[in-house]
Amino acid sequence: MRRSMSRRGYMTGNLAGSLLLAHPSMTDPSFQHTVVLISAHSNEGAVGVILNRPLGKSLGEFKTEVVTDNLSEIPVFVGGPVGDRQIILSAWQASESLGAFKLYFGLDAEKAGEMVSGGTDMAMRAFVGYAGWGEGQLENELTQNAWVVAPVDVELMNEYEGVDLWRSILTKVDPELRLMSEEPEDPSLN
Repeated sequence: MRRSMSRRGYMTGNLAGSLLLAHPSMTDPSFQHTVVLISAHSNEGAVGVILNRPLGKSLGEFKTEVVTDNLSEIPVFVGGPVGDRQIILSAWQASESLGAFKLYFGLDAEKAGEMVSGGTDMAMRAFVGYAGWGEGQLENELTQNAWVVAPVDVELMNEYEGVDLWRSILTKVDPELRLMSEEPEDPSLN
């Protein structure tokens, strides 16, 4: 599948390597205010990880076989509601001069350790669980405007965390959604 732009300027087609931003009206607690990095997308479904739900822990605080000395300081994030006992190691690197984004998803501990030891400028994260969609499920959610699709913006990904990351990318992609993204969760507190 190839990516193309829809009438509203959102990407459609194969979304691997793209970001899904939860629409401000999404109330599903698993995905409300999330930024999901899609690592794989095909006719059979899609897989990704939530980028903006840090656990405030490092990988060294977990008792798992993927923890080695050089990986112990890797930050851990909630990756999604699927496989919530599974740790997924991922890394990415952007080359602005080449206009490229390289994603390494589901790294084994040895390869991740080599990348960390190699002193590259890659961002490395560990995720507990992942986000997954079955055949046609993501496409259905996209037609219902549950998600806004955006290109990867490594600069914003490195600058913001949590809801601020979601809000900054969402506003950049669709300024009309800015007001909705700033609404308080409980309007009575406004």
